Amino acid sequence: MNELRQPGEPAPALSARPLLCGFLATRPAFLSVTLVAVLIGFACAWRSGIAFNLLNGVVTLVFALVAHAGVNVINDFHDARNGTDALNTERLFPFTGGSRFIQNGVLTETAVGRFGYLLLATVICAGLWLVTRVGPSLICIGLAGLFLGWAYSAPPFKLASRGFGELAVASGWWLVVVGSDFVQRGALEMAPLLAGLGYGLMVANLLYINQFPDATADARAGKMTVVARVGRRQAVRGYALIAGCAFFNLAAAVEVRVLPVAALLALGAAVPAWQAWRCLAQHAEKPAALLPAIKATIAAAHLYGILLATAIAFA
Repeated sequence: MNELRQPGEPAPALSARPLLCGFLATRPAFLSVTLVAVLIGFACAWRSGIAFNLLNGVVTLVFALVAHAGVNVINDFHDARNGTDALNTERLFPFTGGSRFIQNGVLTETAVGRFGYLLLATVICAGLWLVTRVGPSLICIGLAGLFLGWAYSAPPFKLASRGFGELAVASGWWLVVVGSDFVQRGALEMAPLLAGLGYGLMVANLLYINQFPDATADARAGKMTVVARVGRRQAVRGYALIAGCAFFNLAAAVEVRVLPVAALLALGAAVPAWQAWRCLAQHAEKPAALLPAIKATIAAAHLYGILLATAIAFA
């Protein structure tokens, strides 16, 4: 047992309930960002007058969530191998520092690794089935998404460790939106491309702010994220830059009439994003004080996506 286990973290006794243990190891509370991404993609197809295919939609949603779960588990596996989670004493559980299943003796490192790759294998099988119904072009979208999720933490790429984590996350959730639309439409269209880009940036900012409490441990373990590279104080402006790009993308998409004017409702997410940035600017060097900023960033990403999906579908 890890004697430094914080309140709320998993305890070894959880291993006696394997189904619950496996479910919680996927960090299910964070899968909602993928649910919202899928809804944005569906909304884009719906707005175009595409007849919604329920079976394709259900399979898309379920296995997008499974893919996200697998990426979460694989990230825990590789963060255990590089040592960053074990070194992380400034974590804000459950938001940063990993799931703690390995560090707290609930599951072995090997078991977590096998579980993560098993989840991704099931996604590949489901994806191939969807390809038979939609067309071979879906393979490119699906494989690109799985590659980014795997390469985010796995060697030899280790994108997060090289400072490319935000790019990988933004691209990954952009592909979820594009792929969800593609499964219904069978072709690429500008609306999901632009809608997915803004939402992907909002999700990337969630990753970005989570790097602040983890920065010391990441640097010690050689996981050189953007925040670990430039330092917490200098990295504050990056949060505003990412959020600003997301909101600018939204306004530009409306200006060129790819998205409806009602999509500007998603600018309401600027309120929690602004609150998060102010907290971050004030407490960047105090990880324990960043919990409100992390929660506000989560709210901003979800609010942006939900308002955008609603506006696209029903405007």
